[in-house]
Amino acid sequence: MLNPEMNKRIIDQLGTTLSYITYYFQGEPLLHPGFSEMVHYASSKKIYTASSTNAHHLNRSTCDTLIDSGLSKLIISIDGSTQESYSTYRIGGNLNKVIDGTRNLLEARRVKKAANPVIVWQFIVFRHNEHEIGQIRQMAKELGVDSVQIKTAQLYDPDENLEMLPSDKKWSRYTVDNGKVKFEPSHLNSCRRMWSGCVITWDGEVVPCCFDKDAKYGMGNIQSSDFESIWNGDKYRDFRDTLFRGRQNIDICMNCSEGVKVFD
Repeated sequence: MLNPEMNKRIIDQLGTTLSYITYYFQGEPLLHPGFSEMVHYASSKKIYTASSTNAHHLNRSTCDTLIDSGLSKLIISIDGSTQESYSTYRIGGNLNKVIDGTRNLLEARRVKKAANPVIVWQFIVFRHNEHEIGQIRQMAKELGVDSVQIKTAQLYDPDENLEMLPSDKKWSRYTVDNGKVKFEPSHLNSCRRMWSGCVITWDGEVVPCCFDKDAKYGMGNIQSSDFESIWNGDKYRDFRDTLFRGRQNIDICMNCSEGVKVFD
């Protein structure tokens, strides 16, 4: 897990050039005992902070701490309006915990007369749940959730998971031709992510973006180098040059959503 001291060091190092921090990557952020402490430090520096959770740990105490931390936005994953549908993707998850956690956070925010965090329900669309979009919107409205974000699914191996693609093409970032899945981003050899941000893993490794889920393309480590030298270093420059010559030259870029409509 990311060390709160490293979090502080990164923020202090980047100073006024840092405006937005996403406190999640691969895993459940609310399991981190220092989560609220790290968010609080970022908030004290006027940095916008966002996180994403499965909402299974949103008891009243945690909700109070979250609000006091100054967290700007919290995305709650809810990928089904029934337990059967929800647990098809969120294996082992409990839909009632998601709803109860949402209620707890909304109530804590009301009691504290707080504007934040903005609460967003995120619904990833698959074939088994695409018929529930209207129900999710209605459930969110009844609870008082601030907004609903409908998201198309990224499939790690689209050809192997063809049956997961929604039948309504509106909700898929892939097309199917003769039983083969195609993914064709509209801006093939450009990427705003290369200039607007990066991911720093729990152990300080700087990687290009969230699609490098296994930190395959490490650009340097914040524990042994300063961020500016990593950001402007030869390794990062070479990676950017390779991407601009052809996204097909980098495996993580071939299934990236850059240039694709992902949310509704």
